[in-house]
Parts: sequence; structure tokens; C-alpha cells
Amino acid sequence: MKVFARSIGMCLLGCALGGRAAVAQGWQHIDNLQRVEKLKDGVELTAGRAKVRVTVFREGVFRVRLAPDGDFPKDSSWAMIEASAPTTIKIEENQKEIRVISGNVTAMVERAPLLINFSDAAGTVYLADEPSLPMAWNGQRVHVWKKMPADENYYGLGDKAGPMNRRNRSFTNWNTDEFGWQESTDPLYKTIPFFMGLRKGMAYGVFFDNTYRSVFDFGKESPDLLSFGAEGGELNYYFIAGPEPKTIIEEYTAMTGRPPLPPLWTLGYQQSRYSYYPESRAREIVKTLRQKKIPADAIYFDIDYQQGNAPFTVNREYFPTFEKMISDFRAQGMHTILITDLHIKKDPNHGYAPYDSGMKNDVFVKNSDGSVYVGMVWPGESVFPDFTLTRARDWWGGLYKDFVGMGAAGFWNDMNEPALFKRADKTMPLDTVHRLDDGTSLDHRAIHNVFGMQNVRATYEGLRKLQPDERPFVLTRAAYSGAQRYAASWTGDNSSTWNHLKMSTPMLLSMGISGFPLIGDDIGGFAGSPPADLLTRWFEVGALNPIYRDHTAKDTRDQEPWVHGPEHEAIRRKYIELRYQLMPYLYTGIEEAARTGLPLMRPVFLEYPQASDFYGDNRDFLFARDFFVAPVTTEMVDAEEISLPPGDWYDFWTSAKVLTKEKITLHPRLEEMPLFVRAGAIVPMQPVVQYTDEQPKGPLELRVYLPNSTSSGDCRGTLYQDDGHTFAYQKGEILRVNYSCQVSSGAVTVTSTIEKNAYQPWWKSAEVTIYGVPSAPKELHIGDQVIHGWRYNGQSHVVTLTVPDAVKNWSVQLAF
Repeated sequence: MKVFARSIGMCLLGCALGGRAAVAQGWQHIDNLQRVEKLKDGVELTAGRAKVRVTVFREGVFRVRLAPDGDFPKDSSWAMIEASAPTTIKIEENQKEIRVISGNVTAMVERAPLLINFSDAAGTVYLADEPSLPMAWNGQRVHVWKKMPADENYYGLGDKAGPMNRRNRSFTNWNTDEFGWQESTDPLYKTIPFFMGLRKGMAYGVFFDNTYRSVFDFGKESPDLLSFGAEGGELNYYFIAGPEPKTIIEEYTAMTGRPPLPPLWTLGYQQSRYSYYPESRAREIVKTLRQKKIPADAIYFDIDYQQGNAPFTVNREYFPTFEKMISDFRAQGMHTILITDLHIKKDPNHGYAPYDSGMKNDVFVKNSDGSVYVGMVWPGESVFPDFTLTRARDWWGGLYKDFVGMGAAGFWNDMNEPALFKRADKTMPLDTVHRLDDGTSLDHRAIHNVFGMQNVRATYEGLRKLQPDERPFVLTRAAYSGAQRYAASWTGDNSSTWNHLKMSTPMLLSMGISGFPLIGDDIGGFAGSPPADLLTRWFEVGALNPIYRDHTAKDTRDQEPWVHGPEHEAIRRKYIELRYQLMPYLYTGIEEAARTGLPLMRPVFLEYPQASDFYGDNRDFLFARDFFVAPVTTEMVDAEEISLPPGDWYDFWTSAKVLTKEKITLHPRLEEMPLFVRAGAIVPMQPVVQYTDEQPKGPLELRVYLPNSTSSGDCRGTLYQDDGHTFAYQKGEILRVNYSCQVSSGAVTVTSTIEKNAYQPWWKSAEVTIYGVPSAPKELHIGDQVIHGWRYNGQSHVVTLTVPDAVKNWSVQLAF
């Protein structure tokens, strides 16, 4: 057995200082390959006492498992929902290597030492073990080292702070309550042990399915090595071949799950703070939103609505008519979201049902001596549901019955890292015991990172039982891979600074490509009070984030849209209204995320993987496929320099076509956020409403941004609609329309094709606005019929017309 030694230094789990010649301690690296056993889906390799399995999970996805003592543990996962799919594989052997081939991807196992490399059919290497550092173990610790090409970039790991490209840094995964985090703070609230490598347009993904405290190092310890490992558990990772970045996200989310389609109202503007109380203050907030005609769909209640901060209680002194308040809000199109932290106040013999029933049903986490663990949180002494037990999750889900009966529309699971007070490590002791359904147990080392995930699983599943026909909305702070199946999330306790506004976009983008598309941040910042310009700029970019919630801490100044006077209020209203105008496009994008895993908010390289200029872009992003957003994130007084993605674009505000491939210089005023639309986009929009349940007054608005004739093959758009709140869409009760256009020297044709028409939308007609029309058409047809009443604006090169019966197949032709 080869033993490589090294100085541990600042490494948590294991790394190679300067790589090869390190002197070292403790790590036992896999020995030379001695025996190969062919399996139906791959190979099992023996090297000394250790065994390694290299199997094909499905075409293009390989799995690697290491058993240092030769015994593989029971195969289980909190993250994975998809079983391996049978696929054709080919195994080839020679004296030097074994090759496991699946489709266009090959796993090559070198014999001496045992190394695993992944390549495509042409032999181009995606990912390769470092020859001098084969996979290793040290007691319970496991680790693997990989070669790191000089031009490779790394993305993912969820809500890590700092630049989106992880190269030259290392990260720890250990869910942590980190108030006021900064760009160098690590770890944070979530553990998503998935990353994507990208170089020269070629991408791959790695998912390390291990719930223990883990580390990922992308060249910090050695400039040509990436590595990952954990303090316990199994070395068990999945390699996902692209080469397209989109393919990797689709494959990863197929394995770990995609978000359920959320209720439409959750995509509207959400108003929150810690805390809105008493009841009169909450009513004042909702009244003001409606009086000022600032569209909004939800108001949040933080812990102060509870009696003594005890979850599932109501402070009747603060909220004497709590149920009526919720009902009154609902009548105004406002949904109520209640916080329910996962701790339960230890309050025996006082009629506190959550504690009494939990003790009776034995559902709380225990100490190693069998006693119930007690920790300090907001209510004081508290106990914690053992969410690893199905019966505990069922019990927890049932606690929502009264709130659901009152009409509460959504729930916010906070403090679920789990976070505790009066402890240096901010969480429960590592030797606390979590029971499993099979009668076994694991300590907190193994469960800590999935505790919050199982908390929101219990909430989501409980709401499904209480309201089988209504889509739940759950918001979580902590997560593990797969938590997207149950909840939306946000980036935790950020700060009211320009730097945090700047950091928000790369964090949200990283969450999206890490399988978590329903994500937002606290608009304006949680800690502190933003100056007027900062809050306004945050409202601007937030309008094009998946979750749009204004939230701030206790003892901060008011942070609602109308603070700072009428000028700022008008700008903030403008962007909130823009979000509601774009709701058909936004909801269509969210449905795509629920169906494919592709996020609504996308880094440019997701659509343009060859555009290496954007590999390090932390400011700009795509809003689904068709919008390019370049938010102002600095207290700038000078010009803003912007590079557009490949192809032609239109300025959304002026409708002018932007043909330059060079950087463009803008001087955006406070009310302007640079926003561009792809030439070839067809964007469905609607008139402004005050909340999503309000029926728009007017037709569907369809904006067609014509491409040049040379690129007209990529002129398209989609509209998806359903009832917005039930599960009828799963039975096919939806409307899906595909739009396309063709451009030639003599004509422009816009076509609508109904793919599925089992839902009746609010609109019957469509106002079609066609941008980039070079001259006035001689005539215009809908189908075979010549129509009149259309308009042409020669200055802006825009044609506008109405299709009266638009919920069917139709075609509009402009003849020149």
C-alpha cells in the first residue's frame, strides 16, 4: 500500500501542498489494481483490501464508489430520486488499463496505480485523477485528487460568496447560520456538493453525494490540482459528461429532483420584514401597497406574531383578529406567509400541543444517552423534531392544520441548519442521535447537512396532505442537494451594502446551476439600512430574480418601496410593474425549470458556452433565454461598459437594434437598468395588474424581435399557462403555445402553433408588436385574409396589429 505523506497545514481533509513531493501523514492511497470483476453495469476493482466500483448510472453518467475495507455500505441517498437506468456498455481490457464505454463517454481505469479518467469518444479528457495522488482515506476521512487544467473554470456549490468561478479557492460544506456574511465567509447555509467544470465550451459535472462536512479545493493548495473529500461517509461521486452545460444541469436535476411548479402568486412581489407587528401595522402595509398601486402578492410574518416565539402559536395581544386579518388580506389578493422555525419550545404542562404531542409520540432528537436533546433558540429551551424519521415528519406536517385552516398560503422554515444559540459551533452537538426508519441511527455528523432539507420535506409533504389540490409554497434557508424538490430558498442574512448587491447575482446564478432555480435574496439587504439609491438599484435587478422579496432586520429603518420619497417610489414601482408585465414570460420560464431543471436566471455561458469572455462575468445574466440583464451594482457616476452575448440584440427600453460586437458604453440614469432582448425572441407579456389573481384588462401582448434573415431559423418563443395554483396541470390541463417567425427579403411571417389547449386563458386576442421592420409593409395578412387597422412606426421600425382570435393556430404575414 502506497502512503503519501504531507503536512496538513490549513487543509481540513487533505490536500497536496505543492502537489507531488509533499511529506505527509496518515493518508492511505489506493494500491495497484489486482483483480477486475465485470458487473452488469460496470466493473468492481480490487486493490489490496480496498475495492472500487466504476459503474454506468445511465448513458453519459458514471458513478465511482470506494470501500477502503472492501465492504460497500448499504446503498442509500437523501439526494437521489432516480435509479440507474439500464444501458448498453462495453468493457475492454489490456495490460495497462480497463475501459468502460457508455455511448460517447469512456471511463478509463489505469492499473498501476489505480486511477480513473473520463474522456469523450475522440479521446479528449474531461476529468482525470492525479497520478501521484490516487484516491485515499485516513480513518473515516475520504478524499480524491484530480488534475486541474490551466484554462478550466469551476462553478456550482450553491450559495457560496464571492466570484461565481470557484477557481483558486477552497470551500467547506457545513450548513451554518452566518449573520452578516461577507465575500470571504465560508461555510454558509447550504451544502450542495455539485460543481461544473468548463473549458473551451466543453463542460462536465461532478456530484459528490456525501452528507458529512466536506471540502472542495479548486487549486488553492496546489495550482494544478482540484480535490474533494469528506470527514466521514463514503467516497461516492457521479461524473456527468456534457459537453453542453445545459445537459449537465438537466442530468443532475433528473437525478436529484426538480422543483415542483410553484403557485403563480409566489412569483409576484413579496413584502417582508423582521417583523410586521402589531396587526394594525401589517394592515397598514397592505393598505399602503394597494393605495399606492404597487403590485404585490405576499406579506410575511416573522417570529413576533408568535406567543413567546413558540412555533405554531399566535400572540393574541399583537394579533387579536389574526384569522380575519389573513382573510381580509386574501380578499385583497394578498397571500400570508408565516415563519415556522423547526425548534419546538420546551414547555411541559402548559397546554402547548406541539411539545406535548411530540413528547408523547417520541419524535424529538436525543442525546447519546437516550435523553431528549435540549438547546437554546428563540423561545428559550427548545427541542428538535427528528426529521430523519417518517413518523416525525408526518407529525410535523400535521402541525400546520390550524394555520392552513386560517388561510395561510405559505410557510417559511428558517433556522434549519439547524441553528442554536449559546454554542460556539452554532448547532447541536455532533454526538446527538438521529433515528432512521429501519431502526438504525446516525449521529449529527452525518445528518447535520440534511436536517434542514428533511425539515422542509416534512413541511411540504404535510401541506400536500392537508390541501391535496393546492400547490404548497415553502421557503428554506438551509439545504442539501435535492431540497429543491420541496422548497424555494434565499441567500440568508445579507447586508445593506453595495458590495452585497454586487455579490447577489453570482450567488443566485450559482444556486440556479446547482439545481436550485427558485431562489432570491433579501432585496435591500437584511443587516443595516440601505441608502436610497442602493435600495432602488436592488429593486431594479430584483425584478428579474426568480424570488422577489424585500426583507430587512429588526431595528433597521423602513424598507418598503415608498420610503425615500416619490422619485424613488416611482422607479421601484416601474420595475415591480415590469415584473408583472413579464409574468407570462416569467411563468413560462419557471415551468421550464420545473420540467427540465434549467434555471430562469442563467449565467451567459449556459446559453453560449463558447463565449469565454463571460466565464468570469459576475454582474450580467440571462433572464431565461431571451433577456440579457446588466444591472448597475455600484455607486457609479461614470459610464457603464457592457459586452453583449453573441448575436444581435435589442435595447428593451428604446427598441433600438444593437449590432455592435464590441463593448458598448452606457450612462444609465438611476431609473435605467441596462436590459436587452435577443434578436429572434418572441416574448409574451400582459398589462399591469396589482396581483397575479387579478385578470389583466386587455389582450395578451406578444413582442416579436425580428432577427436578420440569416439567423431567422432561431426566431421563436413559448407561452405556458395553467390555473396557477392546483395540480390540474399534471393531468394535462394546460395551454402551451409555440411561436416562430421567418424573415426574407420580401416578407415577414409570424406563426402561432398550439401544442396543448386544455386550459382556457384570461385572454382571447393578442396584440402583436413586431420590432425591427425595416420599412412599411405593403399589406398584412392574418391567414389568407388581408387586414387593416395595423400601424407602422417608421421612426422605431415597429408594426403593431391585433389578432382577434389568438387562442388557436394563426399566421401573420407582412408583405413588402
